[in-house]
Amino acid sequence: MNIRSFLRQGQVIPAHPLALDDFGVIDTRSQRALTRYYIEAGAGGVAVGVHTTQFEIHGNGMLKPVLEMAAEEAAGAGREFALVSGAVGKTEQAVREAQLARDLGYHAVLLSLGAMREASEDELIEHCRAVAAVMPLIGFYLQPAVGGRVLPYTFWRAFFAIDNVVAVKAAPFHRYWSLDVMRALVDSGRADEITLYTGNDDHILLDLVLPTQFTPGGETVCFTGGLLGQWAVWTKAAVALFEEARMHRQAGSVPAEFLTKAQQLTDANSAVFDVAGNFKGCIAGIQYVLWQQGLIPSMRCVSDHEVLSPGQVDAIERVRRAYPHLTDDAFVAANRSRWLDGARRAS
Repeated sequence: MNIRSFLRQGQVIPAHPLALDDFGVIDTRSQRALTRYYIEAGAGGVAVGVHTTQFEIHGNGMLKPVLEMAAEEAAGAGREFALVSGAVGKTEQAVREAQLARDLGYHAVLLSLGAMREASEDELIEHCRAVAAVMPLIGFYLQPAVGGRVLPYTFWRAFFAIDNVVAVKAAPFHRYWSLDVMRALVDSGRADEITLYTGNDDHILLDLVLPTQFTPGGETVCFTGGLLGQWAVWTKAAVALFEEARMHRQAGSVPAEFLTKAQQLTDANSAVFDVAGNFKGCIAGIQYVLWQQGLIPSMRCVSDHEVLSPGQVDAIERVRRAYPHLTDDAFVAANRSRWLDGARRAS
C-alpha cells in the first residue's frame, strides 16, 4: 500500500479499543471481533496502540499481541485497509515500537509526544526524525487534558519539513491550536503531500467541511479524513456521516441540516468522552458503548483509574435516545455473533 496516497483520499480510521475480560486478560475473541466490525462498517483502517487502546499496553506485554491480532484480521479485509500503530515513550522506545509495527506489516506510525513534555522543540523534532527514519509518520497533537502538550506553530513548521511525514492528526480540541497546525502545513509548501486528519472529537463534522485559507487568494486546505476515538463506536453511522461530509465539501455548500448533525455529534461525544468529568471517563465511555452492544465482555480497563464518571451512563443513554441516527445498534446486533464466532475460529 502507498500509505501517503491512501490517506490522501480521506479515510475513516477508528482508534482501536482494547477488549479485556473481568480479570484484565485480553479477550482475543472480542479483540478480533472489533477489528472485523470496523472492516465491515466501512472504515478505511484502524489505529492500534493509541490512547483509546490504552497507553498502558506499551509497558505490560500486551502491545505485540494486540498489534498482531489487528494485522491478522486486516489481512482478510479483501480491500486496502490502513494499519496505523501508536508509538510512545522516549526516542529509544518509540523507535523500537515503530520497528515492531513495521515488522508486523503496519503502514504508518502515530507518534505520541506525551513522554517528551519537558523536551525542547529541537529535541522533539530530532525525536520525530528518528521515528520517521523507520516508517511513515503521522504527527499527533494530543490535547493536554489527556496527556498531551501545547505544540506551537514553530514546532509544526519544522515537523512538516521531515520527509517521511505523511499526515497529521490534529486533536488539541482547540480551534486556535488546530489553526496553528493548518497554517504551518500551508507555509511548509507540502499541503499537497501531507494530509490533515481531524482528531478533534468535539468538532468532527465541521472540521471535515470547513475550508481554510490564510491569505487572500492563497491555498485552501481542509481536513479530509479522521482518526478518532469517537469513531471507535457507532462506526457504521460514522462512515455514512463522513461520506456525507465529503459530498458537501466537494460541492462547496453545506446545508443547515448537516450543521445540525454536527452539533448533535458533538453533544453525543460530550457524553461518551465525559466532558463533564474533564475527560476522566473518555476511555471508559467507549468501553461502555461497546459492552452495551455486546462486542466486548467487560468494561474493564488496564488502569483501575479508567472508570466511568458519576452520571456518565445517564449522559450516554440520553444521547443514544436523542440521536438514534448517530448509532449503529441494529447493524451490530445483526452481525455481532458472526464476528465473534469467526474470531473464535481465528484464535
